[in-house]
Amino acid sequence: MSAAKKAPKRSGILAGGNWIIDQVKMIDVYPQREQLANITGATVTGTGGSPYNLLINLAKLGADIPLAAAGLVGKDAFGDLILADCASHKIETKLLKATADAPTSYTDVMTETKGGNRTFFHNRGANALWGGTDIDFKKTKARFFHLGYLLLLDEMDSADKNHGTKAAKLLAAAQAAGLRTSIDAVSEDSDRFAKIVTPALQYTDYCILNEIEAGKTAGFKIRQDDGKLDTVALRHAAGALLQMGVGELVVIHFPEGGFVRTRKGEDVLQSSLRIPAKDIVGAAGAGDAFCTGMLLGLHEEWDLAKCLETAVCAAAACLSDPSCTGGMKSLRSVQALAKKYKFRPRLEPGF
Repeated sequence: MSAAKKAPKRSGILAGGNWIIDQVKMIDVYPQREQLANITGATVTGTGGSPYNLLINLAKLGADIPLAAAGLVGKDAFGDLILADCASHKIETKLLKATADAPTSYTDVMTETKGGNRTFFHNRGANALWGGTDIDFKKTKARFFHLGYLLLLDEMDSADKNHGTKAAKLLAAAQAAGLRTSIDAVSEDSDRFAKIVTPALQYTDYCILNEIEAGKTAGFKIRQDDGKLDTVALRHAAGALLQMGVGELVVIHFPEGGFVRTRKGEDVLQSSLRIPAKDIVGAAGAGDAFCTGMLLGLHEEWDLAKCLETAVCAAAACLSDPSCTGGMKSLRSVQALAKKYKFRPRLEPGF
């Protein structure tokens, strides 16, 4: 019997990393120090963090694949809420453990009623302790392992003498067991990208970043000072990330759309949907929604154009709700947004 026949067919997505409860509070004004602001209306409690948003979105899209969670929550009400939410969406939680050593991570999001500007107060909580050491990739039947967010997982971001970081070591173990790996990072204004993101790239099959993260990791300025997207720098950054070790493809997303470059040199550029300002309630989670559509398409082996179109439609769906996952609908409804809103003009001649 050949080795190919011995190996069980893998299916589904195991996602690990940040598990966060977002508490969105509408305020009348952002106060100066020692001053008062009024919280207006009810607090909206929502999902936060790469694996949480991704898996809930996949469940809402109706993805007919096994979904599994990995990470750490606290032994508290928020932790119970996350575990119950996963159970109600048929997401396996054997690898999503609860600890008494730290609270469940949460973010208080203060949103100004006029203008919608948001200020974040984040507690890293249990996410900071998660090292993924309890995952035995030989025992999971998942086909993909997604890890996010790099730069916001203290233990994962810490050094490993053989792999550079513990995140890179975990991704290497996933690949060695036969899984395809994908990563996402958090946007921060720092010079930590080269040190923390770069070591993970050689153990990553699908690198999915926004234009800021990709530019900082690869050393290119994709978003220019005047706010315009530099599509030449975009290509250079994607090529550089492949040269830094990404196995299959690099996906870079931005408000104007998304771009894929494959290891074989195929380029696909897709503009986003033309959503009128009146239909945009909140942009929180749009990047994770894009990632959801992309990974679903890659798992189902769609062509890259369909993957990208679905990804930008999923991001558009996310804009209709203040929370990260409240706007997600069935796959058919999400893909239908392309007919409703139409795509923006092409970002470049020939695309």
